Order: sequence, then structure tokens, then C-alpha cells
Amino acid sequence: MFPKGGKRSVGANGQEKTSRKETASLKSEIRKLNVVHFLIWLLVATQVTVSHFNIVSQDTVSMPYQWEYPYLLSIFPLLFSSLSLPKNNISYLVLSMISAGLFSFAPLIYGGMEMFPVAKQLFRQGKAFRFIFGCSAVTAAYIVIVVAAQVHGWQLYYMKKLLDSWFDATQEKKNK
Repeated sequence: MFPKGGKRSVGANGQEKTSRKETASLKSEIRKLNVVHFLIWLLVATQVTVSHFNIVSQDTVSMPYQWEYPYLLSIFPLLFSSLSLPKNNISYLVLSMISAGLFSFAPLIYGGMEMFPVAKQLFRQGKAFRFIFGCSAVTAAYIVIVVAAQVHGWQLYYMKKLLDSWFDATQEKKNK
């Protein structure tokens, strides 16, 4: 097909084809996790909005914990991640990874510490003082924290793998 000593077409290398499949797979996983992240963010944003505007009574939806306010900023890592995927933008991906630590993980860690005394009291005495639709607010918040921490952890894992893949592809192009 190609003359002897001629150049090979771009993409004819089997390694490059595997790299493209891996990149597509990683992007797909990140997109799925971004959807779950957005749903968690929407849940927290809804609770904060409903409680502050007194849309329903305080008995139905309690006031948010302090960690929930900075967690609302976790929309920024989500946006940066979403912007990085279509055109393989390394800068946005790195920005997403850094801001995920600051706006996603830090509020979750603080929330776990903030609610610990209340959770301990609930566990030892069986008394809850805040409720969300009849369920203990601290229990519901801990469930959100556990799920969100797992989602953010997987997001960072896949973003790191994607970043490594993009760096490898960039280095291969420079070496040619």
C-alpha cells in the first residue's frame, strides 16, 4: 500500500489505536461520574435552597450543615472537567483535578468532622434534632458524604489516567 521507505499514515500504528480506545473509555467513565456528581450537587443545592427560602417547613427539611455551602463550589471542578473532554484540554483537566481537592474533598472532610459529635449522640442516645423528610439529617448527610467521596475519588483516578494518556500522546508527537 505504501512505497518502501515511505511514511506510514497517522493512526496505522497499533499502539496509537489502543491509546485512542483507552482515551475514549476514560472519557466515557468521567462523563458518567460527572453526571452522578451533578446529581449529588443538585441534591445539596436543592436542600440549601429549600431551607433558606422556607419553601417547606423546618420540620420537613432542616437547615443545611456548614460543609454544604462550600460544597456548592464543587460545580467548578465539574465544569472544568466537562470543558476539558471535547478537545483534550490538559489545562482544564489539571484545573479540575486541583479544584476537586479544594471544592469537593475539603468540604466533605470538614462535613465528616462537623457532624461527628451529632452522629455520636445519635448512635449512643438515639436522639436526632434535625430531620429531612422524617429521616435523621446527620444520617442522610453522611450517606451523601460517603457516596460523594467515592464519586470524587473515582473522578480523580480516571482524570489522572486520562492526563497520563494525553501526556504520553503529546510526548510521542514531539518525538516524531
